[in-house]
Amino acid sequence: MRLYPLLFSTVLRHMDPEPAHHLAFKVIQATPFLGGLVRRFCRPAPQLRVRTLGLEFPSPFGLAAGFDKNAIGIAGLGEIGFGHVEVGTLTRHAQDGNPQPRMFRLVGDRALINRMGFNNGGSAGAVPRIERARLRRNRPVIGVNIGKSRITEVEDAQQDYVWSTERLAPIADYLAVNVSSPNTPGLRGLQELELLEPLLAAVRDAADGTPLLVKIAPDMENEQIDGIVALALRLGLDGIIATNTTISREGLLESEREIERMGAGGLSGGPLKHRSLAVLRRIRETAPDPDFCVISVGGVTTAADVHDRLLAGATLVQGFTAFIYEGPLWARAINRGLARIGYRGNAAA
Repeated sequence: MRLYPLLFSTVLRHMDPEPAHHLAFKVIQATPFLGGLVRRFCRPAPQLRVRTLGLEFPSPFGLAAGFDKNAIGIAGLGEIGFGHVEVGTLTRHAQDGNPQPRMFRLVGDRALINRMGFNNGGSAGAVPRIERARLRRNRPVIGVNIGKSRITEVEDAQQDYVWSTERLAPIADYLAVNVSSPNTPGLRGLQELELLEPLLAAVRDAADGTPLLVKIAPDMENEQIDGIVALALRLGLDGIIATNTTISREGLLESEREIERMGAGGLSGGPLKHRSLAVLRRIRETAPDPDFCVISVGGVTTAADVHDRLLAGATLVQGFTAFIYEGPLWARAINRGLARIGYRGNAAA
């Protein structure tokens, strides 16, 4: 675990974050070819198993959408200890995303700012890769996160989501509807209830029984959060993912000049920790039933952070940004830490 901090401080932090991400992916993609050695070293303890969404998760800790945008590293990410991998965001139309540079590290804050813009090869293009990943033994649970294409007008968004759902629901373990990224124009407006209700109802019907969750932003008032939770319950959705990145820049250690240089985008990582936890608690006030799955995301770094989310009512917990700072053994460290704390999932033998 000491080698990666040295590598990060001497090499990776001086690289543009996006090429560094692609380099890390080459290593992750190679892990399934090591004959199970990595899996035996990193696999979660049996007592961490969690049953939710009609599925059994090897661990409550998984990887949030945004890391594996094109479903190319599912097997390797499972090998290094993630109990589930949420791929995407996938859109109906393949798209390049926003111009580079579009990802920035705030090292002192253990945070990232990104304005990637749903760069991906399209929903249909990901289908064969997800199908292959499903056939592997000892694979993680595969979530698929879907969003609106940039070229699609907001009033036509429902058709976009349904098109992707019809192709991805049959091969996904669960689907997540992303209406909360700040990097696609008009997308967050879909969180307004009069637009969100028909969209989610249409996706639910197209999903045809595949577990369905909606991913929400942290930048909403409590009343709006309550409204979305009530809507999800009324429509019979299986859960909520809380939260996406934030547009807030409050409380950062990074200089204002540097933050201004980085520009617009969603902020993730350590600064989101307290708001993400507050949103989780708010959701559980409205939806206390443990069968309603709440996946907590935002500002998670340590096993204690994950345990705090589970105690606050999270069914599962996801991370992303700390992966950049903690390195490839991060999920293993989280799982080992949970076992030391004494956490036992509801599917533990």
